[in-house]
Amino acid sequence: MKTQLRAIALAIALGAAFSTPAMSAPKTPAAAVAPATISDAALVRTLPGFQEGVAEVNGVRLHYVAGGTGKALVLLPGWPQTWWAYHKIMPALAKTHRVIAVDLRGMGASSKPATGYDKKTMAADIHALVRHLGYDKADIAGHDIGSQVAYAYAANHPEATNKLIMMDVPHPDAGLATWPLLPQAGTFGDKIDEAHPFAWWFAFHQVRGLPEDILAGRQHLEQEWFYRYLLKDESAIDARDRAVYYKAYASRDAIRAGNAWYQAFPQDILDHKTYGKLAMPVLALGGPGYGWLKATLEPTVSDLKVIKIEGSGHFIAEEQPAATIAALEAFLNN
Repeated sequence: MKTQLRAIALAIALGAAFSTPAMSAPKTPAAAVAPATISDAALVRTLPGFQEGVAEVNGVRLHYVAGGTGKALVLLPGWPQTWWAYHKIMPALAKTHRVIAVDLRGMGASSKPATGYDKKTMAADIHALVRHLGYDKADIAGHDIGSQVAYAYAANHPEATNKLIMMDVPHPDAGLATWPLLPQAGTFGDKIDEAHPFAWWFAFHQVRGLPEDILAGRQHLEQEWFYRYLLKDESAIDARDRAVYYKAYASRDAIRAGNAWYQAFPQDILDHKTYGKLAMPVLALGGPGYGWLKATLEPTVSDLKVIKIEGSGHFIAEEQPAATIAALEAFLNN
């Protein structure tokens, strides 16, 4: 009887603990950032010569930030970020190009429809945007999910692609479906083991509804872990940057849309099997994803250059902006 009473008391105590304010999500340095400073309008004002715009194309509303003159250079970000992921390199690139940083379908201020998150459809969004802005061809660069969309753009719209740049993540292919569910013993910790990466969130984001239930209003918990695991220099994404991304993924709808990019991977793999070999020049910049990029792209690209960005984690344009700018300028301007 005493044992039963102790169990009941323990259950009541645990229930009370999980319902108290003490169990709310912990504050982060980003919480101290004034909301007025992280709106798109405020962020654009920190980049002289850039303006933001919105276009209704391919059945979605796409938000973008553009500046500079010259050939079009489209920059596509990844999860869990927005167009702001490129803010450190945009001014330099705008000296020779019309730089257009885009919030993908489901991202930031772009619309978040129920469907269309396969990379082929998302590439069609970008192709329609390029044409809407008056260009027949563009240089296409992407990071993470944006890199996958950039590859799909080049594969499906080669006539509209000058050069392709991919950062740290290739397009999903058949090999991705063989990745292990569990890490190898002793290889998984707070920082990525580049020889044994463990992308558990690829599977977590497949689940429909549960991530929204867990993370809505607490999305910084997953993001903070992600930055810690994949950044070599954690200060490269500072409190303002983190506040921008927390805000962008604060709602259930934003979490749902971001996860939908991952839920489309099985379809992306099927689409990849239909693509021919890319003929345009391709530059791949790798941090932890260097080996993955090299192994995936060598069989599918005719004119390929793969560069390891030393001292960089996953977020190449933010961790090593000078090296990123130098590599992009050398590739684009020759």
